[in-house]
Amino acid sequence: MPSRLERARQNPNSMKAKILASARRLFGEYGYRDTTTRMIAADVGIDISTLYYHWGEKQDLYEAVIMEVSGQIQQKLNEVEKNVSGRSLTTRLEIAIDMMCDFLFSHPEVPNLILFGYFNKSQHGVTLDLKMSEHIANIAIAMGLAKDKNQISIQARARILAVWNTVLNFISGENFFRPMLETDHENYIQVVKETLKFILVPAFTAEGQSR
Repeated sequence: MPSRLERARQNPNSMKAKILASARRLFGEYGYRDTTTRMIAADVGIDISTLYYHWGEKQDLYEAVIMEVSGQIQQKLNEVEKNVSGRSLTTRLEIAIDMMCDFLFSHPEVPNLILFGYFNKSQHGVTLDLKMSEHIANIAIAMGLAKDKNQISIQARARILAVWNTVLNFISGENFFRPMLETDHENYIQVVKETLKFILVPAFTAEGQSR
């Protein structure tokens, strides 16, 4: 029998899908602790009993959001790997930065959810399992920093985390950073991409040439 998440994916216009979309946005905006099921129900325009009928408890809904986000991140990383295969390290990095920035800027709740998971301790028993170790391994292979997912150095993992966290903070912090740059949203995206390439491409290519 399909899970609730699978049924929501199969029918994007269903009530399950609408509740999931609202929960994803609100959890991304306020975090698990400060988002209530009543907030989600009100956002969708339903009563609380309808939400529980479709998704059960708040924890069940949050776990579904995390599973969906993790799957989308992995799908995007797979797309990146296909697009960069066989190219130079410089080109691989530039394509990866462009693709991941486009994805995350289009889904700003994703970096917010990840950062909430980093910094907010809670006692609700739900962990933000976004398979980050697996994602890091896949990025390392795609970027040519390792040949085997089981033999990725600590240094390579740390460099990937530095890139990942820089991207997350630029996107989650847009409302804080963009006024400092005195620019609009579209130009901010381009500036972020250019800045990441300016900093990261020379660092990674120099590392690659030194090995």
